[in-house]
Amino acid sequence: MDQGNTVLVSLLGGAALLLYGVRLVGEGLQRAAGGHLRHILQSLSGNRVTALFVGAGVTAVLQSSSATTVMLVGFASAGLLSLRQTIGVILGADIGTTLTVQLLAFDLLGLSPLIVFLGWLLFAATKGPLSYVGRAVLGFGLLFLGIRVISEGTAPLKQSPLFSEVISALVGQEVVLIVAAALLTALVASSAAVIGIAISLSASGIMPLEGAIPIILGANVGTAASALVASVGTNVEARRVAVAHASFKVLGALLFLPFLEPFARFAAGTAPDIARQIANAHTIFNVVLSILFLPLAGIAADVITRLIPETRRTERGAIYLNVQTLDTPAVALGQALRETLRMGDLVVLSLKETLRVFERDDEPLLRQIHLRDDDIDRLEEDIKAFLTKLREQSLTEEQAERETALLFVVVDLEAVGDVIDKQLMELAEKKVTGHHRFSERGLAEVADLHAKVVENLELALGALAAADASVAEKVLRHKSVISELERRYRSTHMQRLRDGLKESIDTSSIHLDVLLALRQVNSFATAIAYAVLGKHLPAAANGAEHAAS
Repeated sequence: MDQGNTVLVSLLGGAALLLYGVRLVGEGLQRAAGGHLRHILQSLSGNRVTALFVGAGVTAVLQSSSATTVMLVGFASAGLLSLRQTIGVILGADIGTTLTVQLLAFDLLGLSPLIVFLGWLLFAATKGPLSYVGRAVLGFGLLFLGIRVISEGTAPLKQSPLFSEVISALVGQEVVLIVAAALLTALVASSAAVIGIAISLSASGIMPLEGAIPIILGANVGTAASALVASVGTNVEARRVAVAHASFKVLGALLFLPFLEPFARFAAGTAPDIARQIANAHTIFNVVLSILFLPLAGIAADVITRLIPETRRTERGAIYLNVQTLDTPAVALGQALRETLRMGDLVVLSLKETLRVFERDDEPLLRQIHLRDDDIDRLEEDIKAFLTKLREQSLTEEQAERETALLFVVVDLEAVGDVIDKQLMELAEKKVTGHHRFSERGLAEVADLHAKVVENLELALGALAAADASVAEKVLRHKSVISELERRYRSTHMQRLRDGLKESIDTSSIHLDVLLALRQVNSFATAIAYAVLGKHLPAAANGAEHAAS
């Protein structure tokens, strides 16, 4: 193999190792700590300084500002965080991600095979969080190995006069380097990998510091692409978060562009070796951005809010799900939960309005409930498809359990919607078209049972939202109480029939079927509680239970 081919293979192979190493580090640390970090981010207050440190800390653990920002976009999409809450985190995330490059600047190239072996051993020999940590260590080993491959493979280029001229020409074209680095970073979704390549070329004596600094600026701009892509198709708040991240990066690059030469001289004085100088320049850039923009966070939020105004959503189906977050399961599960709760809200609304249809023979409301069932069915399809795709990711045991539980809950909610639409509303139509009236006592009993079933369904959804086992257990205790109440009201209705009450005779089949349908709804609410407790009951099993009872 000639020298040119050797250099090309070294570049491609080393870049592949860098990219795969970044992926393993991110996946490993997200699996090990992603759930806890998700809760930390969700609990953010409006204190921008606290948010800055949280963002830096979370990203230092995840080793990816893109991962942190995508999580923020996901939380904003799910309505859990506002733009103002996220700006400090965004700026902190940019500081936290510099830790990866600082680690790459250590002279550990000779130890890279050993780090790879130790990471593999920990990954293969352990389970749970330790295994995920092993995956991250393996990723770091591959990062150093990639730098080593690029540095050693491209070293001969230092002796090439032609290549030296090309590099000299590029060093004088800062804008070209910035744009090229931004595009490459957007393509590979890793600023650390791109800066790692710059460190590799510099370590082999090919790339001077003056050429590496524009690459740093471009890599920082390009890292905003992940959040922008993740925000496509989401709500306005999520899009604002992504645009805020991109705006800070672009403005920062523009601010530094006129001062690249003095900035390079300053960075050169921070360390004796060029690898550390590049890492320090990356850190300084992001720290300066935070110092400049954090005091202006409120103004920035107002400007971005005006630039991206709220728009009315007319589309049907899921509004909180974003397939771009599937490779961050902690975020994807949060979105799926939010969408499931939204579906639950629609089901509860239809169930509440059911009683008004029976009380007032409200035909327009009846038709509205029929139409809403189409929305409920669409949401079931969207959420199930999203969760099915999520299952293809590498989930922790806890995440896999939550994904399964949500699938069961979605199916149960759709089943409640079917009971409302295909049973209760059809019974209401019979009552309206037949000009029937419930007896005063009979209607009061239906209303009482209906109120208790609605309350239990809301309790079940509350248990799901809060992951509260005690509330779920309360739902289970209510099941037998409501079943006994349904049997008692069935008995009192039969007594009115024996007494010859005309209203009860006219509405007997409707009345009894309404009681049974409400009991079915309560069983599905119970199934949701079982899912919260990790004891999943499929909708089909509930149906069999009703038939038996």
